[in-house]
Amino acid sequence: MNNLIDTYNERGFIEQTTHTAELEEYLNTKPVTCYIGFDPTASSLHVGSLIPIMALVHMQRCGHIPIVLIGGGTGLVGDPSGKTEMRKMLSLEAVEENASCLKKQLSRFIDFKDGKALSLNNTEWLTRLSYISFLRDIGRHFSVNRMIKTESCSIRLNSEEGLSFIEFNYMLLQAYDFLELYDRHGCRLQMGGSDQWGNIIAGIELIRRKRQETVFGITFPLITTSSGKKMGKTAKGTIWLDSEKTNPYDYYQFWINTDDNDVSRFMAFFTLLPMNEIREIEKFHGSDLNTVKTILAFEATAIAHGRQEALKAYDASSMMFGKRLMPKNILPTSSIHNSFSGDKKLNEVNSRQNLSASGLSSVVKALSDESMPHSYIDIKNIKDKIPAFKMFHEAGLAVSGSAARRLIQQGGAYINGKRVESVDYLITEKDVESDQILLRSGKKKFHKALIKSVVDKKDSF
Repeated sequence: MNNLIDTYNERGFIEQTTHTAELEEYLNTKPVTCYIGFDPTASSLHVGSLIPIMALVHMQRCGHIPIVLIGGGTGLVGDPSGKTEMRKMLSLEAVEENASCLKKQLSRFIDFKDGKALSLNNTEWLTRLSYISFLRDIGRHFSVNRMIKTESCSIRLNSEEGLSFIEFNYMLLQAYDFLELYDRHGCRLQMGGSDQWGNIIAGIELIRRKRQETVFGITFPLITTSSGKKMGKTAKGTIWLDSEKTNPYDYYQFWINTDDNDVSRFMAFFTLLPMNEIREIEKFHGSDLNTVKTILAFEATAIAHGRQEALKAYDASSMMFGKRLMPKNILPTSSIHNSFSGDKKLNEVNSRQNLSASGLSSVVKALSDESMPHSYIDIKNIKDKIPAFKMFHEAGLAVSGSAARRLIQQGGAYINGKRVESVDYLITEKDVESDQILLRSGKKKFHKALIKSVVDKKDSF
């Protein structure tokens, strides 16, 4: 059994721990259970959730049993941690639907077969609580004076909106979760982001008072980029783990565009490659560092979406921007070195410079719809004529209609490889080629508008 704390420290996962010496001894004695909670406030987790997810992955790889706790009950309340205003209240039906989606999504990262991990939902116990009994049995162990001093409460108390009573109860519910998991599964370790420190401590204290036992907590740093931006936020919006919300190609491109200063840190966090190889890349720069970014993108996409989707994204990126030489001495254990597609078109593309604008467009058109950002449009809308700036905006190639107009004015908008010359240009049937219209913004951003006679897709425009 590998040492979990050493793995976490080596990769930069640990922000704070409780009872550090006792925790390390506990983790080294036998396989243990540990849990992290995920509230189903949306139908998908996002890149900002990857640190706790990868922490559970490493826990399983070290021989322990991770517990994924879906917060079907706490999701009905809303965690005030890290929020300056109250979360939107969700219906029971919405929470249950989101919970189902998250469980399926987390199965890509964690092996739940044969008891290797547990997936639980706290609706099982929280929705059955009697309010008076809960106050008498659990609430009496909590000091309001201490609760309002925690970071999550104090920030909200000082905000314009304040802290609602329902949110104030969240800490008690999360603490009760820890107690339930201790009683049911012998779970003695809870982990979470640094904003969860107060909630984790509350659970540790509750178990000490109720069961006279010592349990443990670990928090992870909240990850920002080297420029100080929140992890997973881009100009196009949130990078989701659900392929319906962020397709694997866009997910791959997100990692390709990692800032040079973040590469080695993100490689340690978001891949499973050995640290002795990752430390070697800190001295890389230029083309070698770009190769590392390709490996980072491939590995991260393979973990989240599977190897085949990573290959498709790699092939699509190679066709558009040129196949990058992959020296096997750079991160040699990466599976990308033995994973190149046999696509003849790909093998013919040695660099982006070998393709003219029209040649590049023809290659992109040949890519499968799944490999490229795409949407569907009814042929009737085309017959009615669509302003080009509007289509570029709705395709996500410009953040607004005015930005799309500027893109056209500056000569950066292309339809089927041809520059759009006028902001008043109207897209019609003559722009349809092989039942699709290829939009391009600048040199790198593409979008396929697939023409359908009847549109029933949710990603249509």
